[in-house]
Amino acid sequence: MKEGAAASASASASGDDGPPNRELYALLHLSPEASDEEIRKAYRQWAQMKEIATENFQRICEAYEILSDEGKRQIYDIYGMEGLTSGLELGPKLNKAEEIKEELERLRRRKEQEKVSAHMQPSGSIMAHLSLPQFLDGRGIMRGMAMASEVHSQISKRNAIAIGGNLEVSGNSGGSAATVVLRHQISSVSSIEVMGSVGLRALVGVQITRNLTPHSTATMGMAMSLRDGTINLSNAWTRQLSETSNGNIQLVLGPESSVAVGWQKKEENMSAAGEIKIGTSSFGASAHYTHRFSKKSHGRIAGRVGSSVIHQNAKQRPAFESCARLLGIFWKFELHRGGQKLIIPILLSRHLNAVVATGAFAIPTSLYFLLKTFIVKPYYLKREKQKALENMEKTSAQVQEARAAAEKAQQLLQNVANRKRSRQLETDGLVITKAVYGSQKALKKRDEAGEAKDELASQVLDVTLPLNFLVNDSGQLKLHEGVKKSGIMGFCDPCPGEPKQLHVEYTYQGEQYEVVVGDYEELLIPQAAHRI
Repeated sequence: MKEGAAASASASASGDDGPPNRELYALLHLSPEASDEEIRKAYRQWAQMKEIATENFQRICEAYEILSDEGKRQIYDIYGMEGLTSGLELGPKLNKAEEIKEELERLRRRKEQEKVSAHMQPSGSIMAHLSLPQFLDGRGIMRGMAMASEVHSQISKRNAIAIGGNLEVSGNSGGSAATVVLRHQISSVSSIEVMGSVGLRALVGVQITRNLTPHSTATMGMAMSLRDGTINLSNAWTRQLSETSNGNIQLVLGPESSVAVGWQKKEENMSAAGEIKIGTSSFGASAHYTHRFSKKSHGRIAGRVGSSVIHQNAKQRPAFESCARLLGIFWKFELHRGGQKLIIPILLSRHLNAVVATGAFAIPTSLYFLLKTFIVKPYYLKREKQKALENMEKTSAQVQEARAAAEKAQQLLQNVANRKRSRQLETDGLVITKAVYGSQKALKKRDEAGEAKDELASQVLDVTLPLNFLVNDSGQLKLHEGVKKSGIMGFCDPCPGEPKQLHVEYTYQGEQYEVVVGDYEELLIPQAAHRI
């Protein structure tokens, strides 16, 4: 039973990515999709091995009891042993697997909603506009500053409130506003928002949103200015055009009436959007394209053209002035921390200058790669190594216990494993000559000298014997996909928190083979693709 506790503890502390709650399947050497008959068959096979079953009887019986009970198995698959030990009950009316899954999902959603309701979610941003040309002219470097903050709280299941404020300063002028938005979920497809704002934009408004179909949404709104009593009416329709794109139409009626048509597309490596807007006093078109080179870098191109109405006097007809103004060359720095943002755009030049543009691109790019290569990367490598050492110290007692349990299990498996290996040698069948399981980094360094060998010894486990034990009479070995290998009898987790692999060398019909698989990947041998 100690081995089971240690294996479970190792699994819970590991933090590895992959399907959870599979230790019992690994113990009985079953697939997570195993049928009831396969579970009974596996239990009978283990029970017939008296030496092994005697020492591990409680673990094997516990695994069989849980996996053979449909309700307990569903709870285990979703919540693991914690769900079973916490006394989670589904009730006598839930007989079908679909009903059990639905009830468990409902309970999980309710817990998530209660968790969200229990705390508030703040967000905010600070933007500081800096200007190098202005600084060189002796007028100071600060062009303006803007601050915004909002606190969102789920006050009940259907009601939420958001309170926010913003402040903007530019030159010798500035303004501020405070806003309160109350949102009520009328039904699963519709909601209403009531808004009030005082300060720079004093107004009250209401907005209703409804899902017309699974792929289209309509929004209607009305806002009244508290300064002059003017009213704005708005209608917007959004339609999903494909899995990655949608389009929208917006109509605004009021002092500044307009109609706009837009389109957005978002894929894994790119996003693009465009809009055409025609109003009573202006019209224009804008578009942008963003390409993601990696998770940490992207490039963006944006453009906007348009015109505005100039009213010279009452007798003259309105004239249109076109504009295609270049805003300048900027550096833009952003820092995101939780829900907070710090944005600093720096104007380098008001005009398009090839030298300035080249320098603006080359200087930060060069600094980035220099800092990353000589400062940031060495720092993170050192920190990761320190974290790994701290994690090893914290889990050393746990790992020692798990190793001792694994060695004891291997001793129990030894006689059967040796008999199977001898039979396979006689028929020139499948023989595992070497198998090690453990840290991915340590396995990659297994041929290096010095520290690498010490790391290999402490973070890997020899599992040659348990794998020979699992070879069936047909001369095949299968480890199921989605099952963490540390739960297999004779295995343990030698390095909690680290990504792990299994390296196997074997012979079959006089040929030598080698294969490496991840912790949750399927292993099926022999295969011609593994031949050396």
